[in-house]
Amino acid sequence: MRTTTLGRDGPVVGRLGLGAMGLSYRYAPGLRDRSKAVSLVREAVDLGVNLVETAGAYAAGENERLIGEAIRGRRDEVVLCTGGGLLGDAGGVLRPAGGPQALRDAVDESLRRLHVDHIDLYLLRRVDPGVPLEESWGALAEQVWAGKIRMLGLPVVTVQEARDAEAVHEAAAMAAEVSLFTRCGLDDVVPYAVERRIALLAGAPLGRGLLAGALSTHDELAPDDWRRTQPRFAPRAIRHNVALTRAVAQVAARHEATPAQVALAWLLRLGDHVVPLPGTRTSYHLAENLGGDRVRLTQQDLTDLEFLPYPAGAPEA
Repeated sequence: MRTTTLGRDGPVVGRLGLGAMGLSYRYAPGLRDRSKAVSLVREAVDLGVNLVETAGAYAAGENERLIGEAIRGRRDEVVLCTGGGLLGDAGGVLRPAGGPQALRDAVDESLRRLHVDHIDLYLLRRVDPGVPLEESWGALAEQVWAGKIRMLGLPVVTVQEARDAEAVHEAAAMAAEVSLFTRCGLDDVVPYAVERRIALLAGAPLGRGLLAGALSTHDELAPDDWRRTQPRFAPRAIRHNVALTRAVAQVAARHEATPAQVALAWLLRLGDHVVPLPGTRTSYHLAENLGGDRVRLTQQDLTDLEFLPYPAGAPEA
């Protein structure tokens, strides 16, 4: 797998990471067999995936515990990414929690759940509208100076907010939902990231399954699948959005690839600083996703994908 660097002086990571959220959170039923989830993470590391992303808010910390178990004895092989700034209630509803003390507590709780003495990359998951960004960022910078965190990552912010945060402490990464279906911020945030040598961690790179061709109707979602509440998966919207993926499938056919591989190849084509974080719950799709690094899109492919109509429904709410 091709590699890149997190930030200006950070560790070398594969161009494709692993987003672990779906192993235990939101995408029902998830992997109810914990041993299979642990094995899948270890298999990803065996295949060269060394950037693993989780969060304290995923399944009330259970996702971090799972990752901690998976990397036990292999800590040196993994660039561990987690984050805070969000709290979930019993119903899974997330709210910002960017106060300095809340973030200090979140870091300590993540270290405990992951069974590690430091976190390689800690993401501020959301800007808390009730707390100045510089205060939240400053609290996390203190954790870097204390040796609990190596590097910091920003959430979706404006370029000016990024500059204000970096006046306090440099950012090694920015995390955002980016895919062929979600291109918000590419015109301003991406150039800033390139200029500052900040890695762009692309979450939901497969449109939460839509771009992979994994779904065709709303009814295919499990009754407790969180996507049932999202506008892009409403019955009328999902029919429209599935139709859009035909153009992706046509490009994939030219390369004897899958739509998921083309969607990931398109993101990789944006620049060496872009690191997609596809999630999966099967070995088959893990191998499929990694195959996206081998697809080389032509100019004609890029033109066809560039004119892909915008999907119906807003991205994650």
